[in-house]
Amino acid sequence: MTTSYKDKKVYLAGHNGMVGSAILRNLREKGYSKIISRDISQLNLINQKDVENFFELEKPDVVIIAAAKVGGIHANNTYRAQFIYENLMIEANLIHSAYINNVSKLLFLGSSCIYPKLAPQPLKEEYLLSGYLEQTNEPYAIAKIAGIKLCENYYKQYGSDFISAMPTNLYGYFDNFNLETSHVLPALLRKFHEAKIINSPAVTIWGTGTPLREFMFVDDLADALTFMIENIDAPDLYDNNLTHLNIGTGEDISILNLAKMIAQIVGYKGEIINDSSKPDGTPRKLMDVTRLHNLGWKHKTSLAEGVEKTYQWYKTNIANK
Repeated sequence: MTTSYKDKKVYLAGHNGMVGSAILRNLREKGYSKIISRDISQLNLINQKDVENFFELEKPDVVIIAAAKVGGIHANNTYRAQFIYENLMIEANLIHSAYINNVSKLLFLGSSCIYPKLAPQPLKEEYLLSGYLEQTNEPYAIAKIAGIKLCENYYKQYGSDFISAMPTNLYGYFDNFNLETSHVLPALLRKFHEAKIINSPAVTIWGTGTPLREFMFVDDLADALTFMIENIDAPDLYDNNLTHLNIGTGEDISILNLAKMIAQIVGYKGEIINDSSKPDGTPRKLMDVTRLHNLGWKHKTSLAEGVEKTYQWYKTNIANK
């Protein structure tokens, strides 16, 4: 049954990031008008008392947790204690305060690293906790798994309508285009754009180009999250032995073919060179989104269309600044 929360107070934690800003756009487009947000300077989510006071004051009806301490492989591996501590505190403070203040619906965002390193492909929801995690981001993954388990068990003990979503690799507006810290898609967009500007004869990409990856336009994720809030309740998951729902496209592409697509969209005519001395990473990382499709939601934006939109945004907001 669809439940509308359009006239309810919605607290969006983490509204400034790529994901949070997309959720904010989607909620506004769908007519949500009572959206609450706080910058880190206004509310420290790691501080339990601050979070408790905020919930007592605002009394939100719906909570969406897109706030997290995030980073690439280097950051995850270097600041291991910070990544587990800060993420555990953020989610525990928010989820417990939501329970204490009788929040009607809570949605927590996980991360694809929650799945075991050697899990079969495509990744099904039930593969959670079925094997060893990737060592470099294990602290972050454990914190995210703890958030999923908090939601599950606040339902099992208290009946709280708290659910979790697991997005695939995301890209889009407000992405990170820093070549030192960005993910592969925005990094390639920037590389090909800059190569086109200086008329470089070739662009080198890491590895053999054979690994397969799934990419989802962040505005599609936001649409899926709003769909989950309105259409999926805790019993739909937990009474069916699920802990969360995967959100993705169910489609993947090789890194080399992604590079060729981006080169074409950017208008780069030079050569693409594979540096096979660089690591490939996991051969394949694809989400099984059968359950989400069966519940009635499917992504709308093709990869080519999403990359085109992201490239136009990058040119306007980053490259030409």
